[in-house]
Amino acid sequence: MRKSKPKKRYLPADPKFQDPLVTKFVNYLMERGKKSLAYKIFYNAIDIVEKKSGENGLEVWKRAMNNVMPSVEVKSRRVGGATFQVPVEIRPERRINLSIKWLIDYARQRNEKTMMDKLAGEIIAAAKGEGAAIKKKDDTHRMAEANKAFSHFRF
Repeated sequence: MRKSKPKKRYLPADPKFQDPLVTKFVNYLMERGKKSLAYKIFYNAIDIVEKKSGENGLEVWKRAMNNVMPSVEVKSRRVGGATFQVPVEIRPERRINLSIKWLIDYARQRNEKTMMDKLAGEIIAAAKGEGAAIKKKDDTHRMAEANKAFSHFRF
């Protein structure tokens, strides 16, 4: 076991919106260390969202992130030789991480031509409460609801 928890690292704010959450999102979006390209993709996707929805792109993105954030998930727990799926509350930090991951993963699976279009499409869909990332959240909640009987096995 560790003697102490590692110190929390804080991210710098992004250059355009001055928001550390944007930096975190871009870090997840980045591939092969190409951060400037990831920033370009994100900013262009936000511009596309603004054009399509007619609202502030950053506000739509934040609404999409809040809509995708799950509140409960299931974790496997072995009790007496059997494995149970135990529903657990999710820490706020992990909620953010999961919503970022799901938005980006399901944006990559979309059928639009460029990543900017894919990301913009997924952000708009999530802000409206539809799309694959929202479906993933609903599936997670449904799984936790179905296994509510095992909640007394909590960690």
